[in-house]
Amino acid sequence: MNSYRITGAKDSNGKASDYFISDGKFVNEGELAGGANDIDAKGLTILPGFVDLHTHLREPGREDAETVLTASMAAASGGFTAISAMPNTLPVADTAGVVEQVYRLGKHHGVCDVFPIGAVTVGQGGAQLAELAAMNQSEAGVRIFSDDGHCVFDPLVMRRALEYVKIFDGVIAQHAQDPRLTQDSQMNEGEISARLGLKGWPAVAEEAIIARDVLLAEHVDSRLHICHVTTAGGVEIIRSAKKRGIKVTAEVTPHHLLLTDDLAESYDPVYKVNPPLRTKDDVQALREGLADGTIDIVATDHAPHPHESKDCEWSAAAFGMVGLETAFSIAYQAMVETKLLTLTQLVDRLSKNPAEIGRYTDHGSIRIGARANFTLVDLDANWRVERLKLASKSKNTPFDGMVLPGVITKTFHNGALVYERNSK
Repeated sequence: MNSYRITGAKDSNGKASDYFISDGKFVNEGELAGGANDIDAKGLTILPGFVDLHTHLREPGREDAETVLTASMAAASGGFTAISAMPNTLPVADTAGVVEQVYRLGKHHGVCDVFPIGAVTVGQGGAQLAELAAMNQSEAGVRIFSDDGHCVFDPLVMRRALEYVKIFDGVIAQHAQDPRLTQDSQMNEGEISARLGLKGWPAVAEEAIIARDVLLAEHVDSRLHICHVTTAGGVEIIRSAKKRGIKVTAEVTPHHLLLTDDLAESYDPVYKVNPPLRTKDDVQALREGLADGTIDIVATDHAPHPHESKDCEWSAAAFGMVGLETAFSIAYQAMVETKLLTLTQLVDRLSKNPAEIGRYTDHGSIRIGARANFTLVDLDANWRVERLKLASKSKNTPFDGMVLPGVITKTFHNGALVYERNSK
């Protein structure tokens, strides 16, 4: 394995230092093996590799949209060294066999760590608990379970799931969406949806499930994670639950920190996403919630789709956006450039906090003895998003053509250089 001597890199607080890597770990200079590769990192910032708790890899079954390899490459180019594979594959990742397949593909490719998320219910059907213990005891060691894309709507099933995962310190990640309030919904419910003639998706459909589930988590004393929070009311419910000591964590996506529902006026399906883009007031509440710790992490909800699934009329288009390669820049623009967070605080929400929620022990920090999972970023440079140049197999980004801050220049996974911008 190669050794590296990285000189002059600034940490997130702006202090410049040298870093040494050998045998896949950060080491003291005296432990550096001979023949180390020198990297001049003056002007660059070294950050712990980002950790995504919400990624759709599509493999097995939808390799036309994405594969474990292409998603891993997209992750590395976005500064991520660990991604969590949502279970809505074909077949659904509701057994030990499927999660092990995804886990081994990630190991084989070696671009980043791939941690499968298991389905809560069989086939994500919402009725019968999946093989939670078997998935946890498998080689993949699954700790997070979600029916993402579908809400675990039955309160009894949700309670039993929370009780079950408590045995092995697991967490249920809920897609908070009351299906009866959102049937055939196309975008955020409000003045714009009424004017456009698109069926609205009310905020209360999200908030009602969040409220119910934090009460269930309190009753069971188990860990609950709320996926992709989008409403001001949802933020308030989570804030109140945390004050009561309930074991709830939450995530927000980069696109919900920046984009608003007025973009639907273009009828461009690239802006069609689940949950939908909300109002400016919701965006501000999400930013404030991320700033004060109500929302713990930024997660991409990277949702690749082939061209034909998005290049059609709005009502027929698939929900979702790709996000791994733009996540850091969007979050930096929304939170750091607005002075709502420092860079260190943002990195906590992109790296340390998600690693802690997922119990991903080899991620989230830069220190002697830790695995060398990190990225080098040029914070003084900007880059233009060009959809056709994205590493993701799918190109459904809403940020095409935008100029964004913060260029990921190199990413290292377990001490190996897995992405270098200049090599493109």
